[in-house]
Amino acid sequence: MLRIYRLPITVTEDCIDVLGHTNNKEYLRWMEEAAISHSDALGWNMERYLKLGAAFAATVHKIHYLRPTHAGDELIMNTWVETLEKTISRRAFYLTRGGKVCMNGTTEWTFINLKTGRAEEIPPEVAEAFPIVPKGDPLLRENGIRWLEIP
Repeated sequence: MLRIYRLPITVTEDCIDVLGHTNNKEYLRWMEEAAISHSDALGWNMERYLKLGAAFAATVHKIHYLRPTHAGDELIMNTWVETLEKTISRRAFYLTRGGKVCMNGTTEWTFINLKTGRAEEIPPEVAEAFPIVPKGDPLLRENGIRWLEIP
């Protein structure tokens, strides 16, 4: 099972804001892209969620910006599922450039019924597909991830 997913990213000119570095909204977009790609790689693409009639919806984002990124930078967005509880999952993100952390963050995802928009319990077939990498897991350090807690 793919416990930590890595999404390569090249920062393009259209990601740059008036301050000359990557706009904050791009980090959020990359987080979502990495989460969706990881879910796809684990066998849960949007078509499968639609067939189930339920899917994860982002409810809380926390982002800690540590180093700016610029056009032409080659980045790696690492992501993993940190917790998976009754209706909520927390996914962690760790963005690097040349091995140095530029950003870390988390997103809480609520599993919702697509017709009602209300939270529902994560079915076993979904939960079983997502390996959990809790805080302090040795796999994180083995992969060069040194987590900085977000207040």
